[in-house]
Amino acid sequence: MSLPLEGIKVVEMGQLIAGPFAAKMLAEFGAEVIKIEPPVTGDPLRKWRLLHDGTSVWWAAQSRNKQSLTLDLRQAEAHDVVKRLVKEADILIENFRPGTLEKWGLGWEELSAINPGLVMLRVSGYGQSGPYRDLPGFGVIGEAMGGLRHLSGEPGRTPVRVGVSIGDSLSALHGVIGVLLALRHKEQNGGAGQQVDVALYESVFNMMESLIPEYSVFGTVREPAGSSLPGIAPTNAYRCRDGKYALIAGNGDSIYRRLMEQIDRLDLADDPELAQNDGRVRHVARIDAAISTWTAERSLEQVLAALKAANIPSGKIYDASDIAADPHYQARDMLLPGTLDDGTAVTLPGIVPKLLATPGRVQSRAPTLGQHTDSILQRLGIDASTRESWRSRGLI
Repeated sequence: MSLPLEGIKVVEMGQLIAGPFAAKMLAEFGAEVIKIEPPVTGDPLRKWRLLHDGTSVWWAAQSRNKQSLTLDLRQAEAHDVVKRLVKEADILIENFRPGTLEKWGLGWEELSAINPGLVMLRVSGYGQSGPYRDLPGFGVIGEAMGGLRHLSGEPGRTPVRVGVSIGDSLSALHGVIGVLLALRHKEQNGGAGQQVDVALYESVFNMMESLIPEYSVFGTVREPAGSSLPGIAPTNAYRCRDGKYALIAGNGDSIYRRLMEQIDRLDLADDPELAQNDGRVRHVARIDAAISTWTAERSLEQVLAALKAANIPSGKIYDASDIAADPHYQARDMLLPGTLDDGTAVTLPGIVPKLLATPGRVQSRAPTLGQHTDSILQRLGIDASTRESWRSRGLI
């Protein structure tokens, strides 16, 4: 079965998370992705987190379905190779600091002149314009500037990281959306390409819901609220008898009533002041205390069973071991078996989103450094003696 992006050619010049994550998603749905890496060291992600035989197992997930081409982009001949690749590409992905490609003669003006249909995804900390454009930006900085870090953690405590590099991943998702929109525009407008400018802080800010409208109308600065969901009640994590926590979202009007009936608090179920969300918000401490009293007398398993029977949204807090053992993850193909280069078994994340007619798939495991250098350069017309000379000079 053909995939929706078959025939689309992508040159990935990014490293670490944001740009490569976007390319990973395109590759899972059929795009041919050539990843350019520096010789010898490769993408720094190869050495991030836990390593197996010297290579990160994260690499196995992030770079599946890609081809690896090593190029020292500081050398002039490498720029010519990039231009040859761009000439036949549909998409270029880069996440260097703004101005870096221009310094190498590989900016939008030069590359779009070579290929007017090129879609160029540019991911950076602050975007390609504005007073901050030249500042270095990582995901954690984007999360802070976008407003997320301020809201993370407990009131009065140091703001905490949300657990993963969500700023980078959100930027990758926005980048994929932008690329697909640009490809659609290209179809409708005679093949004209364009730049897609994604900033880390804007990708986070786009997720911040009513943060700015509330500030503009009420002057309210939303503050961290720990495990609760401010302004929407009741929604919280409640400690159970065994020390584990149940997440309970009883904030729909009919759901709230069922929840109060389940915990045998008909006084709270029948109180007209609590029938709608705005009233419940005013009395959230009283409601949370009632729910906490009920969960404290029961194990997590008992709590979740009772809430499931009452059709109340609830769940436990999953760690990696919970995910790995969960039958729903398995039934939805979200835990894919794979192998590392030496044959070691590894479980990889499944593919999202799920297209029912043309689902994405894993067609090849993550490449070794420079695995496809010779085949790609040979296809571009660069002969063996030239490649050997380049290799001796560290260009490839």
